[in-house]
Amino acid sequence: MKTSLYTSLQRKIIFIVLLVSLAPLILLGGTIYYRFVWMYKDKIEEQIRYRARAQAEAVDVFLKERIVLLSTVALTSSFSDLTGEKELSHVFSVMNSKGGGFVDLGVINNNGQQEAYVGPYDLLGLNYYQQPWFGEVISKGVYISDVYFGYRQIPHFIIAVLRQENQYSWIMRATIDPDIFGEIVRSAQVGKTGDAFIVNRAGVYQTQPRFDGKILSKSRLNTTLFGGESTIIEAEDSEGDEILYAGHWLKTPKWLLVISQEVAEEMRMLLVTRNIEIAIIVFGVLAIILTTVLTTRLFVTRLREADAEMNEMNAQLMQSDKLAALGKMGASVAHEINNPLVVIMQKIGWMEDLLEEEDLQKSKNLEEFKVTITKIDHHLERIRKVVHNMLGYARKMEPRLEDVDINETLNQTIDLLENYARINNIDIQTDLSSDLPIIAGNQAQLQQVFLNLISNAVDAISKDGLVEIASRRTDFYIVVTISDDGAGIPKDQQSKIFEPFFTTKEAGKGTGLGLWVSHNIIEKMGGIITLKSEKEEGSTFTVQIPVVLPEKK
Repeated sequence: MKTSLYTSLQRKIIFIVLLVSLAPLILLGGTIYYRFVWMYKDKIEEQIRYRARAQAEAVDVFLKERIVLLSTVALTSSFSDLTGEKELSHVFSVMNSKGGGFVDLGVINNNGQQEAYVGPYDLLGLNYYQQPWFGEVISKGVYISDVYFGYRQIPHFIIAVLRQENQYSWIMRATIDPDIFGEIVRSAQVGKTGDAFIVNRAGVYQTQPRFDGKILSKSRLNTTLFGGESTIIEAEDSEGDEILYAGHWLKTPKWLLVISQEVAEEMRMLLVTRNIEIAIIVFGVLAIILTTVLTTRLFVTRLREADAEMNEMNAQLMQSDKLAALGKMGASVAHEINNPLVVIMQKIGWMEDLLEEEDLQKSKNLEEFKVTITKIDHHLERIRKVVHNMLGYARKMEPRLEDVDINETLNQTIDLLENYARINNIDIQTDLSSDLPIIAGNQAQLQQVFLNLISNAVDAISKDGLVEIASRRTDFYIVVTISDDGAGIPKDQQSKIFEPFFTTKEAGKGTGLGLWVSHNIIEKMGGIITLKSEKEEGSTFTVQIPVVLPEKK
């Protein structure tokens, strides 16, 4: 019935939200799209023209900065200074730290001989007199070469400046890092088909294009079609696709920076915009439907979980009722035991008095009689404490403070479980400190705590294992540790271990109350009980019992 109700509600919400939200979305999307169409075509050319101009200016700035940096070093240093290897290395390091982008640095005399060199290549002592760029530098003073192979046999270009020192002239030459320069140019690439590259006046690539061609190969562009300002032309590439080219001439040197973009890709942006609008509408509808369905399912799931929790709680309450009934029955049994127990204890006292008579004093079994009566009296006292505790579950009783020997209490508890442990080949070893003080406490409750912990340790091992029990004294506590080498307790369950009705044992083998009761007993005493456990390595329970001396009880 609830499922049908939520299904109907879900359908109504979907219908209303779609009606309210879909209509304005479609109207707004259509209006924006059709107004955008006629504006977009004009903006495409304007955008690519702007990118070409801006990128050309950025490249010009990059080259001018390197020229200024190189000229400054040449003007502020002498030829003799720079021909020293350490000084030139220092200058090269400073130049790269200030501007960067230099691969190497060389000083060349007026005969073309390289007198000093810093860089990754073996170029010291080479003569550049016959190199085309050498004459250009001599005649112009500052020169940026086209990309060429040179002595190093890899494409590169250089910046060189002429320095006139008195009657002697010399040249400072630096190679620009092609990777850095190429990255600056390629940063103007946009989209999957966008490209950015530089060609010289002959149309030869000076940087690596993204698609067709290589550095120093001839491009398909006719550079004469590009005027002084940013120029846009449309042409076909090798595959027949229409490409939009925007070119802008650099000021230094006379290179043409070209940005290209496939026309179809630029126009696809219109389709992308349209598809995005449709997707938004569809996504909105799907999101509403999905949200409604998920919300309904979540709500039903929470109801089912609540019902399951209620059933579990009812089962726990039934278990609690059983335990309460059992407690009442135990109290009745304890009461019935208590009456004859009083009579027995009185008779034991009477028997002790009889042993003082003269006739029995002469008996050769007198000592045996006394020992037997003492043992009977000891065990009667134990029975009395058990009866007292059973009555305590049934009605509120004031706790009795008595002198408690922790080690003796542990030994008595071990005696109760030793036979069960021995049958399952479980060894119980103790390391009890001999300097523990006698404290004021409730021995029966402490024995209940130890019984729960040791019993749990034995159950955790099941068969063939070791339980270690130790006691020691700290400043304010007596610390008892009970360790086992069983399966351990998983991390995700350790935070729940002291909660009522929580148990790691199999169904029907534990009520989940032992550790909860033990925790409450120790907490009311002002102590602490903690757990440390690792899976497959066992568990260790640590009980810290406050030291309350008998005279302060």
